[in-house]
Amino acid sequence: MKTLWDISPPVHAGAPVFPGDTAYTQQWVASIGPGCPVNVSAITLSPHVGAHADAPLHYDPNGLPIGEVPLDTFIGPCRVIHAIGVGALVMPGHIAHGMADLPPRVLVRTYARMPQSTFDIALPAFAPETVELLADRGVQLIGIDSASIDPASSKTLDSHQVIRRRGLRVLENLLLDDVPEGDYELIALPLKLTTADASPVRAVLHSLP
Repeated sequence: MKTLWDISPPVHAGAPVFPGDTAYTQQWVASIGPGCPVNVSAITLSPHVGAHADAPLHYDPNGLPIGEVPLDTFIGPCRVIHAIGVGALVMPGHIAHGMADLPPRVLVRTYARMPQSTFDIALPAFAPETVELLADRGVQLIGIDSASIDPASSKTLDSHQVIRRRGLRVLENLLLDDVPEGDYELIALPLKLTTADASPVRAVLHSLP
């Protein structure tokens, strides 16, 4: 019986990024050979590549950087709710079947198969009223398997502004293809990047006892 789900997509040079964002690149600065006992690489990437946690600084000029965000919200009981193929916005009715006795963390699966080779410019996002409803129910962290909780074309980032105002944390670009609906333990810790607006996470779900 499966007890652990890795919900982080692979990060590599071909990993999709938001148009104009910094893709993953890697170079070797040392290689094992005569006089050198180790391989050492240098990497460059946007902190929004792959599964990641946005910091308040990403959508609030006075918000905390990710290295100052408390970690407790990123660990603990979590529910996965399916809203597969519902269209551009996840509305409250799309997740109503999974709203009873919610834990503090909710991840929503929108894709049957998450796109991992190209950026989905028509990505599914949260309607702001859905985020408001989850906050009203005591949810402290929301997550989605698309690259953003707002449409890619949005200039107002309405759902991000709801999490700013309501104090929620967010995970984006999760890989939920093989995760059944239900309750789990989430572990998705960001790096302690002291000035960054986001951080990659290695997100996993663990089955509950």
